[in-house]
Amino acid sequence: MGKLTVVGIGPGDYENMTVRADRALRECQVIVGYQVYVELVRERYPDKEFLTTPMTREADRCLMALEEARKGKDVAMVCSGDSGIYGMAGLVYQLRGESGEPDVSVIPGLTAACSGAALLGAPLTHDFAVVSLSDRLTPWEKIEKRLTAAAEADLSVVLYNPASHGRPDYLRRACEILLRTLPEDRPCGVARSIGREGESRMVLTLDGLKDFEADMFCTVFVGNSQTRIIAGELVTPRGYRNV
Repeated sequence: MGKLTVVGIGPGDYENMTVRADRALRECQVIVGYQVYVELVRERYPDKEFLTTPMTREADRCLMALEEARKGKDVAMVCSGDSGIYGMAGLVYQLRGESGEPDVSVIPGLTAACSGAALLGAPLTHDFAVVSLSDRLTPWEKIEKRLTAAAEADLSVVLYNPASHGRPDYLRRACEILLRTLPEDRPCGVARSIGREGESRMVLTLDGLKDFEADMFCTVFVGNSQTRIIAGELVTPRGYRNV
């Protein structure tokens, strides 16, 4: 019986991958993942066997990885960002069930909330919430409730999956929900293609964010009532005294 390691590879560049993640990918025999994420690591680990599935085939991907491990192979399943935060770790455990075989371990990675925040400055120094705007697995009504609750709790908010071809107006809809509670001039930021070619950042207000044309390469940050822009950087104070 082999083993399956679910590996968070961070935003995609080798410099932002952990030592543990690199070691797991070097030591495994098979690398499994969504085809876009596999391409991010293929060149660095050319001697591996690669198995991929397209988007929306997450369960098939996990079952494939589990089956390869049951054949006696050491398998790594790669996830962009972190392996557990919107990653495959939970689904792998669900599909393996109570059998306990094959052995499964999880290696964390740098999620977009962390890497995008660093690109924009320090917008998450205090409490924050992370909400995905994709309603493929979560009803929009529940997403709306979470956005409203985060705004009313005065949390900084990180928005994953802000838009796609099938959801071009979801970021606008989210901003309109937040604007029921938050002021138009609330500082916000967008990090795009974090750690990859074409990486960019933008600092703007919530009113401006409403009209921003986002895509799936973007991670969006909405500040809390203490967030401010300092020399072009998005900063949320934690509340240290005498500062």
